Amino acid sequence: MKSKKNEFSLVPITWLMLVMACISVWSCAEKTEVEQPPNIVFFFVDDMGWQNTSVPFHTEVTALNKQYRTPNMERLARDGMKFTQAYATAVCSPSRISLMTGINGARHGVTNWTLIKNKATEYEHEKVIAAEWNVNGLQPVPGIERTVHAETLPQLLKTAGYKTIHAGKAHFGAKETPGEDPLNLGFDVNIAGHAAGGPGSYLGQNNFSATWRGGMDVWNVPGLEKYHGEDIFLTEALTVEANKALETAVSENQPFYLYMSHYAVHAPWEIDQRFYQKYIDAGMNEFEATLATMVEGMDKSLGDILDKLDELGVTDNTIIVFMSDNGAPKNTPINVPLRGHKLTPYEGGSRVPLLVKWPDVVNPATVNNQYLIIEDIFPTLLEMAGLEEEADKSVDGKSFMPLLTGNGTYEKDRPIFWHFPSTYEFTPYSAVRKGDWKLIYHHIDRNFELFNLEEDIGETNDLYTTNSEKGNELAKLLSDYLESVSAHMPTDKETGEPVEYPNAVVQ
Repeated sequence: MKSKKNEFSLVPITWLMLVMACISVWSCAEKTEVEQPPNIVFFFVDDMGWQNTSVPFHTEVTALNKQYRTPNMERLARDGMKFTQAYATAVCSPSRISLMTGINGARHGVTNWTLIKNKATEYEHEKVIAAEWNVNGLQPVPGIERTVHAETLPQLLKTAGYKTIHAGKAHFGAKETPGEDPLNLGFDVNIAGHAAGGPGSYLGQNNFSATWRGGMDVWNVPGLEKYHGEDIFLTEALTVEANKALETAVSENQPFYLYMSHYAVHAPWEIDQRFYQKYIDAGMNEFEATLATMVEGMDKSLGDILDKLDELGVTDNTIIVFMSDNGAPKNTPINVPLRGHKLTPYEGGSRVPLLVKWPDVVNPATVNNQYLIIEDIFPTLLEMAGLEEEADKSVDGKSFMPLLTGNGTYEKDRPIFWHFPSTYEFTPYSAVRKGDWKLIYHHIDRNFELFNLEEDIGETNDLYTTNSEKGNELAKLLSDYLESVSAHMPTDKETGEPVEYPNAVVQ
């Protein structure tokens, strides 16, 4: 009997041990899941204006919103936060380097688009000589002439164990420099990225080459030879390859950073036949319909990536950030109510769509009207990845985590700056926004424009002459910043001297 009693008395003890073991396993699994850094997808679109989407970033739906079909952007907006006042620079390479480094364009000195080593991309101007700038772009090592060297976002993410994937347009460094290859700038995988800022062609039948239009070989998209001669659009090919890279990262049990950087919707504008006919049937002309197909193809890519994340079972631990690198170009419809286009100092040049989805952190279907700028992406993504110390080292960018989480404080009226001392498709300028006020300093005639963006989003009412006190306050702020970063200015041909900083010529 004694042995039998002892035998039965062991049963509850054994079950208790099993239950405790299971609880321990579950606790460890839960702890592991919490500690796993989030995957990050930065979905970057080229030359997409603030209104080139069916998602309204204005206070009301506009005519342009009705022209485009972007259901997956709508899906992202429902699931996350929409920022109505996000800014980039007004041209691509400066935006991309600010994103990679957290440094403002006036400081990093890549103030126009890069391509050929040691060759500027300016036009001749009768009154000024464009400023010297870092025409060779971003480089992984110091000592290369006319470049900026800095530790990059993907390099820092790799220190936290991320697999870093580049897909699409790079445009970081000039041809025949190390910076032209994303693999030299912190990416583990490079899909089709090189020195050029646009594709030779979007069509697989054209081998993604510029030959069909008599263009230089530098525009030919590399690494997609398997699709040559095929009936496939570049946006689709990049998405297929990016999703394969995601599969590999998940199979290797690595957190990943996917920089999905589309060439679309940059020129050359070519028809994506998958979507064309319905836009023609809706009454659009050929060019409008062509652009709309490229926008919808980009949006389908977003949807395909979201679906892949679902398929791989990682959606709940993946952050999605959607953004454009500058405003829409002058060949495309003006993004009313905004004034201006790509390369200009007006809102149409630099205000861009921004959406952020972060499951269980960012409340769905929320709207944020606080302004921010592209160098802020750098510290924000680092902080998302748990790299707070690295994020704090950002030179110009400020993390907007408090806006996403509702925790902490954010400097709502901080000044943000733009600097374009070049003579390419627009005259040189510098600009600052602080609070509702924006000041533009035109370098050639030394004139100012002052706008209150809260009251005048279209920048139609120049208030500089009627509110010179506010204008001069911002001119000093802009001057102090330009001087602090040793920003280069154009040279006045008549005097042979650099154009003055704005504070020297205030009225």
